[in-house]
Amino acid sequence: MQKVTPVVLNLIIINVLVWVAQLFFDMPSFALSSNIALYPIDSGLFKPYQLITHMFAHSSYSIRPDGMLGNVELFHILFNMYALWMFGTALENIWGPKKFLLFYLVCGLAAGVAQLFLSDAAAVGASGAIMGLLAAFAYLFPNVEFFILPFPFPIKAKYMVMIYAGIDLFGGIHPGAADNIAHFAHLGGLVMGLILVIIWNKTNRKTFY
Repeated sequence: MQKVTPVVLNLIIINVLVWVAQLFFDMPSFALSSNIALYPIDSGLFKPYQLITHMFAHSSYSIRPDGMLGNVELFHILFNMYALWMFGTALENIWGPKKFLLFYLVCGLAAGVAQLFLSDAAAVGASGAIMGLLAAFAYLFPNVEFFILPFPFPIKAKYMVMIYAGIDLFGGIHPGAADNIAHFAHLGGLVMGLILVIIWNKTNRKTFY
């Protein structure tokens, strides 16, 4: 268990507060999620600010077949905030608050740009930025082991990032009928995270483990 770092803590707080606001204000009269999600450029709904806001929003409610709001969605934000704490805390301890925040935001922006150019679907979530964190963590700590369901054995970080990248690449190229995951956004954040950590590591060799 590791103590949460300042920027990671504040990012978690912001994400949770936005999600709670979505729960209260996602309604026909003022659909908050519809205003802060990232929409395709040719949809007529795209606004430049969505490149920022989408990475602080998450799924709030499921959508019923009749188009009305269904049950509260917990998994999306819980999984992302857990991953943010797990990978982000380690990276902020290495880089410091300012460098870590810059890394996180750049990965999130890269995820949004990838979504705009490679997908025709709207997107919300911090997943793209967090995939960047995963890429950096796997580069710096390649042999740290994790248990991932449904695998009954530990998987090293360097293999875990390959597995997730492969899943997103396949899902992006061959999306299922009910697939609502922004696979290309994930890949955009992951690639940007890998590029940044490789560049930064060349000038700071002591961070390589």
